[in-house]
Amino acid sequence: MVNLEVLLTERLASAFEQVAGLPVDPSIRRGRHADFQCDGALTLARRLGRAPREVAAEILDHVRLDDLCSAVQISGPGFINLTVAKEQLGALLAEIADDERLGVPLADRPETIVVDYSGPNTAKEMHVGHLRSTIIGDAAVRVLEWQGHTVVRENHLGDWGTSFGMLIEHLLDVGETEAAHELSIGDLNGFYQAARRAFDADDAFKDRSRKRVVALQAGDPATLRLWHILVTESKKYFMAVYARLDVRLTEEDFFAESFYNDELQPVLDELAALGLLRESAGAQCVFPEGFTNRDGDPLPLIVRKGDGGFGYAATDLATIRHRIRVLGATRMLYVVGAPQSGHLEMIFTTARDASWLAEPTRVEHVGFGSILGADGRMLRTRAGASLKLVDLLDEAVAKAAAVIVAKDPDLDEATRAAVARAVGIGAVKYADLATDRRNDYRFDYDRMLSLRGNTAPYLQYALARIRSIFRKGGVAAPRGTGAPVVAEPAERTLALQLLAFPGLFEEVADSLEFHRLAHYLFELATAFTQFYDACPVLRSAGETLRSRLILCDLTARTLARGLDLLGIEAPDRM
Repeated sequence: MVNLEVLLTERLASAFEQVAGLPVDPSIRRGRHADFQCDGALTLARRLGRAPREVAAEILDHVRLDDLCSAVQISGPGFINLTVAKEQLGALLAEIADDERLGVPLADRPETIVVDYSGPNTAKEMHVGHLRSTIIGDAAVRVLEWQGHTVVRENHLGDWGTSFGMLIEHLLDVGETEAAHELSIGDLNGFYQAARRAFDADDAFKDRSRKRVVALQAGDPATLRLWHILVTESKKYFMAVYARLDVRLTEEDFFAESFYNDELQPVLDELAALGLLRESAGAQCVFPEGFTNRDGDPLPLIVRKGDGGFGYAATDLATIRHRIRVLGATRMLYVVGAPQSGHLEMIFTTARDASWLAEPTRVEHVGFGSILGADGRMLRTRAGASLKLVDLLDEAVAKAAAVIVAKDPDLDEATRAAVARAVGIGAVKYADLATDRRNDYRFDYDRMLSLRGNTAPYLQYALARIRSIFRKGGVAAPRGTGAPVVAEPAERTLALQLLAFPGLFEEVADSLEFHRLAHYLFELATAFTQFYDACPVLRSAGETLRSRLILCDLTARTLARGLDLLGIEAPDRM
């Protein structure tokens, strides 16, 4: 498939190199006064000590663009404005319209990519703090799978540690049957808090809990059986939340802390053999170069604590070692909040020092900011507690249902419920993904559920409206019928936006900046709205009708694909 922007860049890059005597980036972008604008002549002119317009003219003497462009002009101080020929636009649109992948090629070199995301803790309910990792991780999985990679989803569940002695003892006190029932209805927080109260108030319970931890770590069969009850019921709850969120995580994707338990000692032994371990205050530590505390002293990564127990750093080291050696990962993504960047960098550096992590394998911290309330502080309940994720999602769906009733009271109850779910959950996801993930954002139901502006409902409505054109007209998408005719300004704007999708997708798959995909979809929906208002579709006929139906169909498919890559459902009717 031909990427128009890439084609223009390649042609101009050759001309720039002939003028400069070395490779130069032409710096092409979408323009205001033409389809594309090339800014590179201004930078090159400064380097050569010449007038920019003179350099631009010489560049054009070395490039052939008449087969692609209907107009090429030098403007202002030395910009090169490029207007693509309408016949070329039509031919390129026909290519992607006849392609199920919309002009996006599969990866030349498919990789095995591990995506670590979500990561809730057993016997604790998922709260708003789990939302971003789960949504961003799911978008990464969808994008990379569609690109043709083998993607391994890993949900690094917290299911091991000292708190489980307390939880198991509380389970015994309330009885296995009652505990299983309490956990099965999703009251994980209540169960955990009751165990914590008993631990803090009863010394005998505290002593039993500590002994139970020792039994758990020693592999005591009776203790492991009780631990399995906690883990099993928690996983059921997590899967119910994932189903509500409509993400791709399954039970097979749980790679909990306990999964790596047998690999902790081998990791310690290997680090010791490599000379990377040092004793500090009785603990076995790695001191990766370049990491210091506030006093400037080397910062330790504690692999084994002074009491002989392994810390979470040991599990993280075993995890990255397993992903490289056993899974054969060539790219690893850790979708974890920004505050964990320091710890993760220490893990990555240690893995490099141990020669586990080496080219071409690479690892990335896909960091993200926080979700804030209307007051600009961390989003919490009115009582100041962490907001349960299911409560947040339920409220989004309820508010969406109220909007739908007001907009379309004739929808039957089943359809209304399905649309409310798609709109409510989609609004929550899109509000997150439409923000640069590295930034904090304010959670606002009214804004994210608006049918105006850069929101999921606006995009969902645009797609539903396109689909209604084909229903109302009783017409099918005219695929495989040749190139459309791009005559009107609004058709041209829409065509250029559609042709930008393949290049945009490649950039997002590399950068994992999903706000760029969201912004593209918003611009596409806006361009379609302008086209729909300016260019009648069903009231046209003949070649004009065929051409405009091609544009409608291609826009619908691109919007649907883009929303699916973000994990957002698109109802047929709104």
